Amino acid sequence: MSFIYLQPFGEIDKKLLEGIGKAIEQAFGFPYKINGPIELPINAFFRRRRQWHSTTILENALNIDIPKDAEKVLGICDVDLYVETLNFVFGEADPEHGTALISIFRLRPQYYKLPKDDKLLIERAAKEAIHELGHTYGLTHCSNPHCIMFFSNTLSDTDRKGPEFCETCARMLKENMRQ
Repeated sequence: MSFIYLQPFGEIDKKLLEGIGKAIEQAFGFPYKINGPIELPINAFFRRRRQWHSTTILENALNIDIPKDAEKVLGICDVDLYVETLNFVFGEADPEHGTALISIFRLRPQYYKLPKDDKLLIERAAKEAIHELGHTYGLTHCSNPHCIMFFSNTLSDTDRKGPEFCETCARMLKENMRQ
């Protein structure tokens, strides 16, 4: 049996991890396992930007020691992520290794000076997790703003899109999972 592993970096709330796990289990049909927390690779921190380079985290933490029974591995952190071409990202995927990473840092309502809302945070994190794991199955960004594979350039993009794949992406996912 294969599992989608959730790999927390540092202390991530157990209810949040379970909420994400249940959502990805429903989306992809694989049970999930939660690993114990690990530390972020310090070489991923870019001091001048005060952000963490998501590609470095994937390469130096998630793409090594992948469990033999892993279908995919999803890292979950609570730091501000970026890639070279963007100011920030909610996550990133490495389809070649079957790994993905999301951050809850900018998904928290408190980041925007709004009241804490655990339910909303779980919903947003689950959407980003499914989106990034979708990339590990070969899906690209979708032009349908309600599809889970729509690119979230802003938090309102994440809030607008649904938790599911559009018909086209669902069909492509099914085909890609058979291969």
